[in-house]
Amino acid sequence: MNGIHDMGGMDGFGRIEVEADEPVFHARWEARAFGLNLLTPLGGIDASRHAVERIPPAEYLSLGYYGRWLRSMEMRLLEQGLLAEGEIEARIEGRPFPSGPPPAPGPARDFTARREIEAAPRFSAGQRVRTRNLQPRGHTRLPAYARGRRGVVAIVHPAFVLPDTSAHGLGENPEHVYAVRFDGRELWGDEAEPGSCVHLDCFESYLEAED
Repeated sequence: MNGIHDMGGMDGFGRIEVEADEPVFHARWEARAFGLNLLTPLGGIDASRHAVERIPPAEYLSLGYYGRWLRSMEMRLLEQGLLAEGEIEARIEGRPFPSGPPPAPGPARDFTARREIEAAPRFSAGQRVRTRNLQPRGHTRLPAYARGRRGVVAIVHPAFVLPDTSAHGLGENPEHVYAVRFDGRELWGDEAEPGSCVHLDCFESYLEAED
């Protein structure tokens, strides 16, 4: 999905501040938000990422990492009818709010994404490929800076669940994944650091053979 969340290759946001001895969580609520996301089956990691992508840009930039996790979880709870409009605000303010019946327990959450498929990989190590210039309205794992770029397959991985459909409840549709090596100049032009490269894991449908 195109949006402010896809910040790879963008500048103008200042230097990355490296915090010495940075803790895993800076506040107790961050740990709770992390745990709640793991315990709440709301479509899996792809649906969670797609919800983060739908946070309004100004809000996205102000929330911080775990704030985005929490906001995306609230969004999905509302969309699935597990929370009512205004319920969170009422509970924060200590106002009574009618509680509905508890949700039925869902299926056990599957944290794995690797799948076995019969189809053979379409590409092989050493093959030259080009990423497709996708401009999706929904979720994708192909970042904007790497679309329409030429590279070389470095590693052929097994098949994994396709996030582009999984995020929208359209099935797993597993595909082979390829680690593709992109020369820095292909991505950044003549200003790229000499000798630099980026390896990006690409799903098969993101790629086409380079003539």
